Amino acid sequence: MPGSDIDLVNRDPNGLNAHLGTLHFNDVFGEPDGIHSIDCVWKLSAKCFDCWKLLCYNILTIIYGIFIAAEWGCEFAIIAFYHIWIISPCMKIIEINCGVCQRIYASCVNCCVVPCCEALGSVFHHFKK
Repeated sequence: MPGSDIDLVNRDPNGLNAHLGTLHFNDVFGEPDGIHSIDCVWKLSAKCFDCWKLLCYNILTIIYGIFIAAEWGCEFAIIAFYHIWIISPCMKIIEINCGVCQRIYASCVNCCVVPCCEALGSVFHHFKK
C-alpha cells in the first residue's frame, strides 16, 4: 500500500512548507526599543500564540484534513489519468508527425539550399589575398 511507510517524525522531507515551520511569535510580533509591554504579558502572549496556533491547526486538520487530502488525491488521480490516457498519446502523435515533417524539411533543405551554399562557397573559396 502506497501510504504504509509514512515517516511520522519527518513529515516534510522535501521541505515543501519549511517556511511555515519557522513561524514563531517573534516572527509576527516585535516591540521596538522604548515601547515594551510588561514582561509577564509578553511571555504569556508568546505562550498563548504558540498554544492557539497549535490548537487551531489541530482542530482544522481533524475537521478538514481527511476530506482535503481525499480531494487532492482525486485531483492528482485526474491529472495522472489525463497524462496517461490523453496527453502522452497526443505527444506521441505529435512526435511521430514532427519526425515526418523533419525529414521533409531536411530533404527540401538538402535539395534547394545546400547546392546554393556549396556553389557560393566554392566561388568565395577562390578569392585569396
